[in-house]
Amino acid sequence: MKKLALLLVFSFIASSFITNDKPIGLNVGDIAPDFTAKNQSNKDVNLKELLKSGSVVLLFYRGEWCPYCNRQLKALEDSLVFIKSKGASIIAVSPEKLENIAKTIEKTKVTYNVVTDENSQIMNAYKVAFELDEKTTEKYKGWGINLMERNGSSGNNLPVPAVYIINKEGKITYRYFDVNYKNRASVPEILKNL
Repeated sequence: MKKLALLLVFSFIASSFITNDKPIGLNVGDIAPDFTAKNQSNKDVNLKELLKSGSVVLLFYRGEWCPYCNRQLKALEDSLVFIKSKGASIIAVSPEKLENIAKTIEKTKVTYNVVTDENSQIMNAYKVAFELDEKTTEKYKGWGINLMERNGSSGNNLPVPAVYIINKEGKITYRYFDVNYKNRASVPEILKNL
């Protein structure tokens, strides 16, 4: 019942969660901005280094509290062998602090890199960040989701749950970008574009 209530709440706010600074995302053909961030094991993950071994599927998720995000992360984990067979790896980016990323790992059992985006630097570089308005922020708090506590230096910023495939040369070859957080890139679509 609690999950159903949360889903209804998230559906209610789907159309009102973005402020006037609407994210636009990067495009196919753009050079992917390099970054280094801490993963769930508190180790540095560098995009450029991972690209030396093959393509990278880069995805952005909102947090461990988001059932749509957890479902997507788990689906990618379940298909990781197919992604790796195409010579690719995955990096999932969240504004959450490492302690909350640990909760994501516990819920989804993912084994690929999940990194924290301190100060929203990666989300801003990929143009997927937006700041929740005050009214929506307060609604989230009423549901037990205090983004300032969960995200630390990223505050009330969340990402559009975008997915990019980046080739070994650092160029974006695939983009999935939909501001409706309930819509996600499917695993078959990602595999088709690797």
